Parts: sequence; C-alpha cells; structure tokens
Amino acid sequence: MEPRSQQLMASMLRPLEPVPTGYPVRLQSLSVRALVFDLYGTLFVSAAGDVGVDAATDNVLSLMRAGRDAGIPSLDGAAVAGEGISLLHQRIEQIHLRCKEAGISYPEVDIVAVWFWVLERLGISGVREEQVRLLALSYECRINPIWPMPGLSTVLGELRDRSVVLGILSNAQFYTLELFEYLLHAPPERCGFSPDLCLWSFCEGEAKPSAHLFTRLSARLGQAGIAPTEVLYIGNDMLKDIWPARQVGWRTGLFAGDRRSLRLREDDPRVRGVQPDIVLSELAQILTCI
Repeated sequence: MEPRSQQLMASMLRPLEPVPTGYPVRLQSLSVRALVFDLYGTLFVSAAGDVGVDAATDNVLSLMRAGRDAGIPSLDGAAVAGEGISLLHQRIEQIHLRCKEAGISYPEVDIVAVWFWVLERLGISGVREEQVRLLALSYECRINPIWPMPGLSTVLGELRDRSVVLGILSNAQFYTLELFEYLLHAPPERCGFSPDLCLWSFCEGEAKPSAHLFTRLSARLGQAGIAPTEVLYIGNDMLKDIWPARQVGWRTGLFAGDRRSLRLREDDPRVRGVQPDIVLSELAQILTCI
C-alpha cells in the first residue's frame, strides 16, 4: 500500500457505530465448515450502506477535495467537478448497458478505467495511474466512509481458532482491499480468509446478485471438499446476498445490525418467501450458531 494512500485514509476515516435496526434476531445451531461474508454493511459499517458511487449521494465538494488529494488541480472548481460527477455516472451506465447487451446481467466496472475516461472527457491529460487511484480512493472515503463492525477482530480470531474456513464474496473495487488492510492492520489472508475463497466483483467483472459469482465460489469450496450445505453465507441484503446464496444451496444468515445497510427488498418478487436460516444483530452472535 502506498504511503500516500495510508495518509489519506488516516485523515478521513473515523470510527462509525452501527445504527440499531430493531429487526428480530433469530439464532440456531448450524453444522457448517465454511463461513463466507459480504463486506460492506456486514463486516464493515458503511455510511452509504454499500460500495461505490451508486450507493452514495455524490458531492461536488468531495470530488474537488479528492482532486486536491490526488494532485489534480484542474478538478478544483465546482463547475468542472459537477460535470465530472455527471460523466462518472454516464460512463458507468454506458458500461453496464454494453455488458448487459453482451449477456452479463449484473456488470461491474473498473473504477480506475472509468475515472481515466472522465478525466479525458474533461480535457485533463497527463495524469498518472497512481493519481487516479488516489482520486478514486479519496472520493470513496469522502462519500462512503467505512469502519469495522464492533467485535470484528475478536470474531475473526475466534473463527480462526476453531479452524473455520473463511471466505469473502463482495461487491468491491481496488480500494476495498486497501481499506481492509488499513482498518484491520492486515490483508484478508492474514485475517484468516483463504485467498482462493475471496471473490471481488471488480476482479470478476460481475457484481452481486450474479449467480455466476456464487456458483464459482461454490465450486471452489467443493474442490476443498466442502459441500454447499456446509457453507454459511452472511450478508445484509436479501436480494444481493441471501437470495443468490440460497440458489447454490448454501445456508444463509441475514446481518441486520445497521439500519443504514439492512436491505430487506420486500417489494422484489425474487425474495418473496425467502427466509434466511439465521438473523444476526451483532457479529459475535455467529459464534453461538456454529
């Protein structure tokens, strides 16, 4: 991780507390060998409840300040920053449409490539990749700051001690990994997560609730001798997490610990009648269920 990235995260990220939901907790003992987690809104408190520009309210001032952080002074103006935000959404929509026409139902973008396109359209040239990465990181931290859920490190330590196989399946961008390492002082693999069992949407070119992501990870778990019924997937979104996990035969846990990120999707017919095996309000409750 670049020192400048660490400096930016240190200057912008502060502890966030989850907002209680009051949603009924439902716990039971489950016989599982592997735990797979969503990240935003589950392992981490997310001010916007999800990842990326689609999950937060854009802010012209945030982009102006992100431009300063990245050493791109041409963004330091309300008019150009406002146009930049419009172009950002325009490009994401273009990529999504093109990918859907190619048969990808839930496309994911490469946010670095998107920001390069935006800067080019704004007539800003000569920008290095490390500057664009700083721009994307700073902008995300400003519009969607995150912080570890209470008790996360303790829970992960206990799961490692119990030799539970750990994975992550999450919508993400490159900065997700940098944020993870900064906030937990170690990359995912040093926190007990198997690298082969971590699927990030920006690496796969698809986002949840894509069935391909869950099928892909389920196959990897199968290669490790772990059956679908021995996998518990925990996430905060009934559509993006619980529904597709059920489709591949995994056990499921709805994390209902933060009002900002709990997504029940009650009006979506795909989740009608779908029930998670357990409902959690705190991560530590996992330890009583496995």
